[in-house]
Amino acid sequence: MTRLRLKSKITLGVLFLFCMLLLVSVLGYYYISRVNSEARSILQDNYESLEYAKNMLKALDEQPVNTGVFLQNLQLQEKNVTEPGEAAATANLRKHATDSMQLPQLRADLYEVMELNMTAIVRKHERTKAIADKAVLYISIISGLCFLLGITFVYNFPGYVANPIRELTEGIKAVAGRNYGQRLYFKSGDEFGELATAFNTMAQKLDEYEHSNLARIMFEKKRAEAVIGSLKDATIGIDTKGIVLFANAEALQLLNMDESNVAGRPAAEIARQNDLMQYLLGSQENGHVKIVVNGRESFFTRETADIHYEHEKIGHIIILKNITTYREIDLAKTQFIATISHELKTPLAATDLSLTLLDDERSGALSTEQKELIDSIRQDNRRMIRMVSELLDFSRAENGNIQLQIQPVNPAEIVQYALDTVRKEAEARRIHIRTDLAPDAPKVAADAEKSAWVLVNLLTNAIRYSPPDADVELAVQPTGTNKLAFSVKDAGKGIDPAFRNKIFERFFQVPGSEDAKGSGLGLAIAKEFIEAQGGTIGVNSTPGKGSRFWFELPLHTGA
Repeated sequence: MTRLRLKSKITLGVLFLFCMLLLVSVLGYYYISRVNSEARSILQDNYESLEYAKNMLKALDEQPVNTGVFLQNLQLQEKNVTEPGEAAATANLRKHATDSMQLPQLRADLYEVMELNMTAIVRKHERTKAIADKAVLYISIISGLCFLLGITFVYNFPGYVANPIRELTEGIKAVAGRNYGQRLYFKSGDEFGELATAFNTMAQKLDEYEHSNLARIMFEKKRAEAVIGSLKDATIGIDTKGIVLFANAEALQLLNMDESNVAGRPAAEIARQNDLMQYLLGSQENGHVKIVVNGRESFFTRETADIHYEHEKIGHIIILKNITTYREIDLAKTQFIATISHELKTPLAATDLSLTLLDDERSGALSTEQKELIDSIRQDNRRMIRMVSELLDFSRAENGNIQLQIQPVNPAEIVQYALDTVRKEAEARRIHIRTDLAPDAPKVAADAEKSAWVLVNLLTNAIRYSPPDADVELAVQPTGTNKLAFSVKDAGKGIDPAFRNKIFERFFQVPGSEDAKGSGLGLAIAKEFIEAQGGTIGVNSTPGKGSRFWFELPLHTGA
């Protein structure tokens, strides 16, 4: 059986109301036309006959009798005979008028004509009234029926349309709230019924997908937890809202907390109760962290990495890698180097003294070849002494045994000491050192000896890597951040970007360097000296355009 569509139902409802209104209009028009016809009939058939009779009576009452008017109205009356018996009365009226105008008979005939028409008027009036009453009754009944049907239609139809929409809205809200068991039941077979069927199918599919997807998500969650749990490094995951997503067993051991007290809680709240978490959240730079684990000092490197999903950051992870073993090995190596360097320094110094004695003429005259041999041995020996000294300085720096004497220092003193130290070497290579130092440069809070050593190291490197007759620029300028910057710019070939971040590492030398006799410790020691004074050191270089090494020292803020 074919069910009506919603559009067809609305069309039929409106068409039904239109038909009812049309029926009322047709009935009204029909009965009004009948009443109008009856009224016109009374006017034409009866009223005119009464008017003719009245005129004829007036003509009879005149003295003498006005025969012309009488006969004229009699002729009109003969043409307007409409009621039963009126023809006979009119014929009598004509007969008596022909027989010498018999007034009594004429009057009687006229009264009879008038009586017949008046009776017809009353009869027609009653019939017209009956027609009008019937019209009122029929129109009232039909109008009342139309009114009831219209009220019913107006009352029920909005609900017929709005109720399914409301139920559909509630169903959509329920599904949006992950209540996939929600269903709609519309008994109508129209569009609402089809909509309910489609909605129920959608909810069922979502329910099936939810259960299958939930199982997959749970599987992936367990697999992710297994992977995180198998990591040897302590790992903590935090989302963009600061909520701890996970922490593996190693991280929980370092935090000395249970998983139930970590996962799902705000990291800031945990940090208020845990110093390690407070440090991890507060420190923005990756570096070494010392943590006491089971009564033993352990060292970790702190690393952070952002977590992205579809190019959107959803959180970050903090990784603590245990480097205690490597640090112990490095410390043992540093101590070994310090010991060996200290042990080598004494015989090297004795060798240098012996070479000086051999070169003395009081020890005997030497041939030219012997003097050249002694000079060569002395250069190698002093290079060894310098290298051993650098190793000792570096081992002290790594062990934190740098003895600093921080005091207000005039930067001009550091510059002058460095220039005096490298002057002979610069003159030997025909290098011109141009200085840019303001006479009123503020004092720095630094160790003058260590800072001058660093500046000498930078100038020595600049002289070594610049071609003859080149200029080396030495500048001292305030940075605007309560620091004073010392910079040395050479005219060398520059440093490749691939090696720029490694230039301050110990024992590192740029591949292809012209000078392979160095230890590779100078810049590493310079970095330790500057950072120990609270400063920073770095390099800017463009291949083919030279390099600019710089370091910054904090300004003296005392009186």
